Amino acid sequence: MSIDVYLNFNGNTRQAVEFYAEVFETESPSIMTFGETPPDPNYPLPEEAKNLVMHTRLNIMGSNVMFSDVFPGMPYTAGTNISLSIVNKDIELLKSLFHKLKEGGTVGMELQETFWSKLYGNLTDKFGIQWQINHEDNGNG
Repeated sequence: MSIDVYLNFNGNTRQAVEFYAEVFETESPSIMTFGETPPDPNYPLPEEAKNLVMHTRLNIMGSNVMFSDVFPGMPYTAGTNISLSIVNKDIELLKSLFHKLKEGGTVGMELQETFWSKLYGNLTDKFGIQWQINHEDNGNG
């Protein structure tokens, strides 16, 4: 198990990840935009969100660094745009860590199944650190 860094940007993730890929001489990143996600009729996607980066990742010197744009209307503050991401195949371990980390903190999204993961949730712990908990299945976490 590893803990990965997750960086959020305010509309310029594509430029940032391409810059870091060049600096660290990594492979070109695979980028998923919000517009490529399955549509949800209850939450139509705003036009300005369609080309924003929902998720991409680079392997920088042996560490996974993940990137995304904040969704339009969500808060963004440079310098606090970092979260730690725990990606693992053990669902019971992920549940246990989530419940321990949320004590005294604030849950952003309860653990649940998403279109990309059997189990995902995020929270801010009592010390102000943002965490993402994500199930990895066959390396696609």
